[in-house]
Amino acid sequence: MAPYSDRLVLLLHGVAAFGHDLDPLARVLRRALPGAEVIAPDAPLACVPGPGRQWYDLDAVTPANRPERIEATRGACDGVIEGLIARHGFADRPERVALVGFSQGATIVFDGFASGRWRAKAVVLLSGRFVKPQPFAPAKETPVLLVHGAADGAVPPDEDAKAERWLAEAGVRVERHLLPGVGHVVSPKAARLAARFLKVELLS
Repeated sequence: MAPYSDRLVLLLHGVAAFGHDLDPLARVLRRALPGAEVIAPDAPLACVPGPGRQWYDLDAVTPANRPERIEATRGACDGVIEGLIARHGFADRPERVALVGFSQGATIVFDGFASGRWRAKAVVLLSGRFVKPQPFAPAKETPVLLVHGAADGAVPPDEDAKAERWLAEAGVRVERHLLPGVGHVVSPKAARLAARFLKVELLS
């Protein structure tokens, strides 16, 4: 198998965190994808109160207002992600880009991909909570990996079943894993699954 070169992997962190909190996952991916750029930016919004950043405002969020919260921050999220893709020379090469999100980052990756705004060769969603955007226009040629801990007390694992159903109905190829005994973390098993998936999909 030829070594990797000229690839970009973007990692989106969870709420009240920073990009560097995904360094353990980034290290696993760099080992699996030698030559690829693996970047974990900070989200555009500050968490108030408290440290860290967030991709959309969680203050008093409910199932009813979550969609509008996500929509309200699309411009800021697009600026971060599309700006990074352009600065690293991949604006016209989505077939060399992978998007990975954990928790709130997975929510945002799903929204960007499923709304048709963000193009990528592969998408990885770890422990995410999902809202179906309208219009729903995911690229059928982009495979998606869903991984969730069965013991996740922060985000229900059945969120993945919902996303899998929506994507499959749209003709997207989906791989899904439920990890027994794992909580709301990027576990070593989840990191290995992501690395294996991207190693295959970024070369195909």
